[in-house]
Amino acid sequence: MQKKISDDLSTTAVHSRGREAVAPRTVPALTIVSHPQPQRIGERRLLSEMIAASGRTASLSRNAPDFARPGSVLALPLGDPFISRKPVQFEPGARGGVRVLVPEDATGVRVAGQPLVGCREFSAEELSAGVPLELAERVVLLLHHASSAPETGPGDLGMVGQGEGVRRVREDVVRVADLDVPVLIRGETGSGKELVARAIHQHSKRRNGPFISVNLGALSKELVSAELFGARKGAYTGAAGDREGFFRAAHGGTLFLDEVGEAPPEVQVALLRVLETGEVFPVGGSTPVRVDVRLLTATDANLEERIRQGHFKAPLLHRLAGFEIQVPPLRERREDIGPLFMYFARQELETTGEAQRLSSSDPRAEPWLPASLAVRLVRYAWPGNIRQLRNVARQLVIGSRGLPHLRVDARLEQELDAAAAAVPGQTVSTRAPSAPPSASSEEPESADDKAARRKPSDVGEQELLEALRASSWDLKATADRLGIPRSSVYVLIDKSSLIRTARDLSPEEISRCYQECQGDLDQMVRKLEVSKRALQRRVRELGLGAD
Repeated sequence: MQKKISDDLSTTAVHSRGREAVAPRTVPALTIVSHPQPQRIGERRLLSEMIAASGRTASLSRNAPDFARPGSVLALPLGDPFISRKPVQFEPGARGGVRVLVPEDATGVRVAGQPLVGCREFSAEELSAGVPLELAERVVLLLHHASSAPETGPGDLGMVGQGEGVRRVREDVVRVADLDVPVLIRGETGSGKELVARAIHQHSKRRNGPFISVNLGALSKELVSAELFGARKGAYTGAAGDREGFFRAAHGGTLFLDEVGEAPPEVQVALLRVLETGEVFPVGGSTPVRVDVRLLTATDANLEERIRQGHFKAPLLHRLAGFEIQVPPLRERREDIGPLFMYFARQELETTGEAQRLSSSDPRAEPWLPASLAVRLVRYAWPGNIRQLRNVARQLVIGSRGLPHLRVDARLEQELDAAAAAVPGQTVSTRAPSAPPSASSEEPESADDKAARRKPSDVGEQELLEALRASSWDLKATADRLGIPRSSVYVLIDKSSLIRTARDLSPEEISRCYQECQGDLDQMVRKLEVSKRALQRRVRELGLGAD
């Protein structure tokens, strides 16, 4: 019986882009996101371990079970005196889901700001996205999937987090670091691709050599060849002397080229030549120069689509991708949001001289990271990923300087709420869970309830495209129309072969459309068929002056 329940609470996850991979078995887990003692954020407990101890259901109270940071031997119960001794219960749900049962006189539990009364069931898909549970308005736990494998892999490699996604990245870094093959790092903007590149360099045989990081998207198209490969004196107007170039500057070490998808055609040809021959031709020179450089590249673009459009050379992609590493977006590793936020907050507090705020040992203290704010952070879609989280942490810490706990202003609160995931879970029963809920106790379902429980995997590409058009490419309105979380809309768009994102648009295409539409952003959205907010950001980045 005990083995059957543990199996019911487990699911196998397979996630790979570009190659077959079988992930370790994953099981439901609880991770601390907010606590009166901030140093405890990130501690975790697997539900399968809790069930193994009881043999029936998993129980959670102030005194049990013990939570520990992955890989640590130190474990403690939640210990908050405002949490009841009467436990909240967890039991297997349908098809790998989990039911949460709250007795009438147990600790108050809220899900996305809504009280959880009686029994609510969360699907396996909702667990994969992460379900924030707020206890007594003080402690926030994230109910999610985690690997059942013990922490026996590499160290953190400078990367914060213990989610399955970042663990896979660490394992890939260790696999390829000591090899001299080119590595292509894929991931959304702000997801930490350069951090991965630095980890590869620091654990390679070239660690004592230079690490040169170059953003190709920021280089002038007229001078990009000279910047990369060097130039001879007089090769172009203003070339008063020889230019070394980034490849020669990285000799004996590693060269990291970010936004490689933005490389002009002539630079793509030259990169292919360097990878094949190990030689560069300086601009204006006639003699090749040998270089000993390991090339790491990164992109947030769909290079395969750019190849189909004729903007990127297929042979170059094959040479760059000697090995590929996929960096997951932050919305796919929500269990890491708490530790990442605290990491950035600690950095900011050290600059303001208030780092002692994160060392509280009083379980009765008011949480420095309020539970309501922690829930907002976990539910937000984070389109800007880790870079955006770091900026939000800085804004909150500076805006709360001198206060006993973080304070969120109305504008930021509205922004976080606007892109929040849908409220997860299906109410099974509103009666006290003294006995297993029966079919006769279920409440009638409304049309909205059914829509809110729709699986994103049931949404086809054409339906998604039609919903986006009908919603004027407003992603929140699209999510509401389809009855799925907004975060799932991002995932479906990323997987779709019919839909582009604003980052897939070239600067020329945006500029041309801006002129044709006379700066009317709504008209540009209808013409280009991309998210309005994302397009507005690109327009501003290009200096086109749209409001």
